[in-house]
Amino acid sequence: MNEQEQVNYQRIAEAIEYIMANYKNQPTLDLIADDVHISPFHFQRLFSEWVGVSPKKFLQFISLRHAKEVLENKGATLLDAAEVIGLSSTSRLHHLFVRIEGMTSGEFKNGGKALTISYSFSETLFGNVIIASTVKGICFMAFCETKEIALLDLKIHFPNAEFIDYCDMYHVQALKIFDRNEKDLNQIKLHLKGTDFQLKAWDIY
Repeated sequence: MNEQEQVNYQRIAEAIEYIMANYKNQPTLDLIADDVHISPFHFQRLFSEWVGVSPKKFLQFISLRHAKEVLENKGATLLDAAEVIGLSSTSRLHHLFVRIEGMTSGEFKNGGKALTISYSFSETLFGNVIIASTVKGICFMAFCETKEIALLDLKIHFPNAEFIDYCDMYHVQALKIFDRNEKDLNQIKLHLKGTDFQLKAWDIY
């Protein structure tokens, strides 16, 4: 890594720390760029190159993760989750979940109650993977050692849902993440899990 790359790495690391510390304020692109002392245009390009997703998308991932942690508490409400991540209404929380998680915030809160979730298994260059979806998009995707353990993990995440062993078009599209040709990707609604820089391996637009 040359000197400029080290500088850029540090800037992006600081930007990620800033987003994770200030997600409750839903910081704008200009605010984050100002914190690392570069122009918004340059920052947008640099962040996307290093992380693999835009600063806005990364902020959405972080916000969603914290909202889910709130909703996993039995007594928590949708309004509680919205307020924790700095959203002005539960409708904005609803749209965030649908856009990324493949289900509404209420459906997630209810453990997938009244939802039918399709799941399938596939082999990839990185190992076996389980993919699950609702009619709104992908809701679960993980590498697995055995099908039995993977399916159990899925059911723990959504204990009140119904499950069918079926590979739908969402699954087919999601598997294209592992292809080299990004032009073949349609827009996929997918909840990403991983460390901050591992998001680069899940470059979805």
